[in-house]
Amino acid sequence: MNETDAPTGRPTPTGRPTPAGPSASAGPSAPTPVRAPRVHYAWVVAGVALLVLLGSAGFRSTPSLMMDALHTEFGWSMGTISAATSVNLTLYGLTAPFAAALMDRFGVRLVVVCALLTISVGAGLTMLMRQPWQLMLCWGVLVGLGSGSMAGAFATTITGRWFRARQGLVTGVLTAAGAAGNLVFLPLGAWLVEQHGWRTAVVVVSLAASAVAVPVLLLMRERPADLGLLPYGATEPPPAPVGGDRALARSLRVLREAARTRAFWLLAGSFAICGATTAGLVGTHFIPAAHDHGMPVTTAASLLALIGVFDVIGTVASGWFTDRLDAGLLLIVYYALRGLSLLVLPQLFAGSLEPPILAFVIFYGLDWVATVPPTVALCRRHFGEDAPIVFGWALACHQIGAAVVAGLAGFARDALGDYDLAWYTAGGLCAVAVLLCLALRERGPEGGRERTAAVVS
Repeated sequence: MNETDAPTGRPTPTGRPTPAGPSASAGPSAPTPVRAPRVHYAWVVAGVALLVLLGSAGFRSTPSLMMDALHTEFGWSMGTISAATSVNLTLYGLTAPFAAALMDRFGVRLVVVCALLTISVGAGLTMLMRQPWQLMLCWGVLVGLGSGSMAGAFATTITGRWFRARQGLVTGVLTAAGAAGNLVFLPLGAWLVEQHGWRTAVVVVSLAASAVAVPVLLLMRERPADLGLLPYGATEPPPAPVGGDRALARSLRVLREAARTRAFWLLAGSFAICGATTAGLVGTHFIPAAHDHGMPVTTAASLLALIGVFDVIGTVASGWFTDRLDAGLLLIVYYALRGLSLLVLPQLFAGSLEPPILAFVIFYGLDWVATVPPTVALCRRHFGEDAPIVFGWALACHQIGAAVVAGLAGFARDALGDYDLAWYTAGGLCAVAVLLCLALRERGPEGGRERTAAVVS
């Protein structure tokens, strides 16, 4: 059955309502049915979201490329530079739950455009800095606030509003955009820093952030109902959006209710470890750690970008698995494999590209943010319509974990002369994440008081 001859009054599998039976064509005065578009507009919105997340990831990756250049030019220690990255990661996380509520109140398009322009201003002003506090203000505060407004809560909002079918797959694709953004920006940024200086790299970031705002303004729509559509794969209209709360009040209300549940703390704790072992440690310090072993910055940046290649594969596959397998079990497997890979990493670094470090890049890349689709699925399972905001708070914990480790690893490098302790500690944290996910599986979504508290509106 094709999309234009579905039974009377019933939406098609892609979520588009169809003309109502014979009466739609009876008589000369009957209106001519409008042919439904072949491509559901949900895919256009997902494409714009993909572009936004690609850019956002690339913008966030720039500080790791500048660490050695800033150390050389200004004499700032790795700990000082890492502190600015910690501010960025913290605000990135703390902004996410409020951004989800702001999107509900003011619209996705307005929030995302303002976020992109904030990144553009923050990156542009970095050219003028002379003191460490200016780095923290520009790259830490402004870029952190801007990128946080387009964090995982943005992807969760898009998939929750526009998709009923393929939610896990689309979440995986949008999450993988972060890795793909690194794939594009890391080699380019490393080349710009090496050939033309770090100031050229931040100018490119500033201009790119402004350019990405254009398709958001032209193509982004808020909800399928704005175009007379149902969400992709829906067979009935979704519930009316919750309104009336101010963004701050709603975000705090959802946090208060979620914090009464055991599931929230298990998800938040494991996701904090996820952030600590990815964005906080590998994303921030892999390049300088490889450089410590004699590897050129451009080679190390290319390896980090290659992690992004395999992350795209791993995260999309994780979304596919999440639609079919138990999300809690997937998280246990992902954290266990990640911990093992981090424990062996210190023995793999070398001054040139060798097979062992390449094997790590492939293995670790497949696992990089594969945790996001099952974590989003568990948020939906436990918290229903509040899932985007709950995931925003879980993402805040993710980024706080990342911020703490980004700063501590930098200071450990200054004190010990290498990053070995940081890698071993990260491997141990992954074992803790496995235990948290085991506890979450033992207490399912039908867990009495937790389930009741989670769905209070």
